[in-house]
Amino acid sequence: MGLLEYRQHKADCQRKQSERASKIASLPTPYLYPLSPQERSILGKPIQELVQDVHKQITSPVDILRAYGKVAIKAHEKTNCLTEILFPEAEEWADKEVNLKGPLAGVPVSLKDSIQVKGFDISVGYSRNTGKPYAEDGVMVKILKDAGAVPFVKTNLPTTLLSFESTNDVWGQCKNPHNDKYSPGGSTGGESALLAFGGSRIGIGSDVAGSVRAPAHFAGCYSIRCSTGRWPKVGMNTSMAGQEAIPSVFSPMARTMNDLTYFTRTFIQMQPWKYDYTVHPLEWRDDVEKEYREKSKLRIGVMRTDHVADPSPACARALDETAKALAAEGHEVFDVEPPSPYEALRLASLLLLSDGGNTFMGHFRTGEWNDLGAAQLVYYIRLPRFIKYMHYLYVKYVKGDDIWAGLVRDWHPKSAHEYWQLAGKREAYKANFFKWWSEEAKMDVMLTPPNATPAVPHGGMHDAVSSCGYTFMFNLLDYSAGIIPVTHVDPVKDALPSTFNTKKLNGVAQGAYKHYDAEKMAGLPVGVQVVGRRLEEEKVLAIMERVEDALDKHSGRYQLLEVD
Repeated sequence: MGLLEYRQHKADCQRKQSERASKIASLPTPYLYPLSPQERSILGKPIQELVQDVHKQITSPVDILRAYGKVAIKAHEKTNCLTEILFPEAEEWADKEVNLKGPLAGVPVSLKDSIQVKGFDISVGYSRNTGKPYAEDGVMVKILKDAGAVPFVKTNLPTTLLSFESTNDVWGQCKNPHNDKYSPGGSTGGESALLAFGGSRIGIGSDVAGSVRAPAHFAGCYSIRCSTGRWPKVGMNTSMAGQEAIPSVFSPMARTMNDLTYFTRTFIQMQPWKYDYTVHPLEWRDDVEKEYREKSKLRIGVMRTDHVADPSPACARALDETAKALAAEGHEVFDVEPPSPYEALRLASLLLLSDGGNTFMGHFRTGEWNDLGAAQLVYYIRLPRFIKYMHYLYVKYVKGDDIWAGLVRDWHPKSAHEYWQLAGKREAYKANFFKWWSEEAKMDVMLTPPNATPAVPHGGMHDAVSSCGYTFMFNLLDYSAGIIPVTHVDPVKDALPSTFNTKKLNGVAQGAYKHYDAEKMAGLPVGVQVVGRRLEEEKVLAIMERVEDALDKHSGRYQLLEVD
């Protein structure tokens, strides 16, 4: 049975990769020509201008689609970011199905592979999910088409959706467009690679521990993690169906800040609660967006470290430059120490893995490759409890590492009783954090590093899998949190001091810093995270725009990769 299953796995992977290659090779002739001056003009326009041009019939949706299609193929050649190629179908949709009077008329939108599109699989990188095309569009795609948008590609991801890398046997390894030895992030890494390269302006991903935010930080684009209930979640596939302890949320990503705001606002104005029962009937609040665009003096708290893995020099510099730029604009900027970020990381990891990893592991076939970070989690989860307890004692009392010891001690499947106890602690933590923000910090938003380091090299999640606290914390809290690219790694400014000793770090920080090398990472993007509270997307996006304006004025605009 095992050998037969392995053979079927290999055959299915080969079939899907051959289908993709064949579809690219047989694209209509216009996709093979170099970019024309008109197409370069299209690529340079923000999405609201593209929409106006379509409404006025100055530009056709097919012309826009072909311009972005050409660049998407170039991006794929460099990064392996695409899974399903939808161009011929998209041209037909633009002609027959898409509402070209809608607020997103003619805008091509890239989608994480896990989103349902009629006529295509949702593999999520698992071979057993291939060869099962869906008969109709999922909710996300229905809303996009009703708004006038044109889905045109699906993008790469890791099998488990629990990694800041995006590699699987079905589609292969996705690479960072800035440096092909590094990951573009995960689990929405195909999107970040495509957006950063310039092959799309708008993408949709999902986030359960930072999966639209780490990719934006790693590859240099923009994203916002929306709170649960603000964005649809029906009509998708996942590696962990039924996991609601730390809910996954679908959320937008973009090449520019302007596009992120316009798209998020427009999508919510489409009233997604009329399509999906999980969405709150909460209209877009123009008054909130206006208030925080115009507020003369913002109160901005800065979390410099989570005291688990201190930010590397590059990430600390990006945060500091942002804080200084905002202070120079006259805003009140001050350091904050939130309630234990470590406790948030511990609770979130125990809740997310409360089934012992059995659900996401159940999708694998014999011999199917697993992400090295997820494999590490499974290794610790499946250690016999006696051996794990002895390891805990050694780490805690011999090595003196309370952080790593406290994380691994209870990584095992939970009973219903244990799960309820953890859920109770989660709610107590959320209540305490809310009180701290309201009564002590009294801030509009909080700035944090998005991660301890910039992008990890391929395979780096084997060591850095637990270094996700800067994003994971806000999944536990269900807060709105966005990413803005700030700078690039500088081999001199961002080098570790000669006295730096990784052996003195806790296990989480050691894993993060094992691959930090400012010379090798030179040129990789570095971002900052802007955090609001639950369902505060309007506020967060408005302040993200203020942050970017301040950086432009005092630190210099982040340089996007230019389209060749």
